[in-house]
Amino acid sequence: MTKIAPTTDRPDYWDEAIAHLMKRDRILKKIIPRYPDIWLKSRGNPFITLARSICGQQISVKAAESVWQRLLLECGKRPTPASVQKAGLERLRAAGLSGRKAEYILDLSTHFSDKLVQPAKWARMQDEEVIEELTAIRGIGRWTAEMFLIFNLQRPDVLPMDDVGLLNAISLHYFSGEPVSRFEAREVAQGWQPWRTVATWYLWRSLDPVPVEY
Repeated sequence: MTKIAPTTDRPDYWDEAIAHLMKRDRILKKIIPRYPDIWLKSRGNPFITLARSICGQQISVKAAESVWQRLLLECGKRPTPASVQKAGLERLRAAGLSGRKAEYILDLSTHFSDKLVQPAKWARMQDEEVIEELTAIRGIGRWTAEMFLIFNLQRPDVLPMDDVGLLNAISLHYFSGEPVSRFEAREVAQGWQPWRTVATWYLWRSLDPVPVEY
């Protein structure tokens, strides 16, 4: 597996990936040229990436952004484990988080402040190893762990099969809007390897041109 260090710049594999995808996939050949000046970016902060992902669970991108902006008012422009713990459960809920999500983010802050996780090691670990460690944290399932792989570690070959946006985009572009099973989605994605992250990112763009930056 290609190891990519976190960066806020254009991933160094991006050009190779889009050349491969445009050659192998007729749909992506049409979609990719629509977005020539944007690409996957990362804020590069593991705690913020995971906290934003928890905020975004099971709600729309727009709703997640609204909640996150209100959370910043409570916890500062760059939330830290300490600022989240200082805000406490009630202020996190006042920012628009459900009680459960507020508890999850507080638990996440404890894992970081008490050094129960070792973010410095994640860049050297395989995708599934990172997923296993992250999903041991309360409130982090596979989808959230995969968002971390994509948006923080910028791993090039992640296929988030629990992502509603990806399944909707595959349905729209490959099945004329008909419902699509995970098996069918995986079949479509076979030709994207080893750049399934990049294919996913462009399919997200086809639904929402403004990229999310976790």
